[in-house]
Amino acid sequence: MRMRLAVMMALWAMAMIPTGANAHLDAASVMLAGSAEATDQQSSPVLVILAHPDDELPMAPALAALVRTGADVRLLYTTRGDAGPGVSDYAPGEALAAARSAEATCAASALGLPAPRMLDFPDGGHGDEARGTPDGNGLAAALSREIQGIRPGTIITWGPDGGYGHVDHRMVHAFTTQLVQAMPAAERPQLLYFGIRADRVAPVAELERWAKTDPELLSVRIEYEDADLAAANAATQCHVTQFDAATRAALAPVFHQAIWQGTVDFRPAFAMQATAP
Repeated sequence: MRMRLAVMMALWAMAMIPTGANAHLDAASVMLAGSAEATDQQSSPVLVILAHPDDELPMAPALAALVRTGADVRLLYTTRGDAGPGVSDYAPGEALAAARSAEATCAASALGLPAPRMLDFPDGGHGDEARGTPDGNGLAAALSREIQGIRPGTIITWGPDGGYGHVDHRMVHAFTTQLVQAMPAAERPQLLYFGIRADRVAPVAELERWAKTDPELLSVRIEYEDADLAAANAATQCHVTQFDAATRAALAPVFHQAIWQGTVDFRPAFAMQATAP
């Protein structure tokens, strides 16, 4: 996830509104919509599959809330972020990838998560994986191994829009969905897509270009408290190669005021199976 400094500075005045979460939102919850496997899913890990270090930021308070309420949340990134560009003096390559990997670990710790699992597919090159690879070592195969190894009860990832259309985000969504939909019902984790409600109006075009979802489809709402918002802000501070200090200070308050407003919203990927009469 990348946002330019000009956007964040334009939103700075709005960010000065008090940033405490709504007082009545005192717990996080993942609604499993009556699933027969609800208990098993809640006791199994929550696997968050994303492309780049910093992609966790749009959903950060939800991740902190899940951890605070006892969930085992794991982060998986498909790239170490070797392309940037960010705001650092690093050239694209290994040194930048190492720095961003360290930032991902810092952010995970701020949210209460263990160190993330980092795959090493090219930053910005996920589109080349669309047809798969003949040797079975491509992105889809790597994700399959990770999912089978962790056996999560819930997977969280980008929606089909990739947030704002980033090809890596879209491919992570596509491959994750492809793998989960092929699993037998008894083994299939709940799959949730991050979404922004269509009735949330951002004050500048840069946020408005993010894709929106009909609120009726966003049936999973993870509530967060002030402590979770503070954790999200702390996680943002870790990404020093991506955002300058002013942007890092503004990002979480801006999302809290314009987008989250006390909950982070998700859409279940699959409808519940109809029960035969």
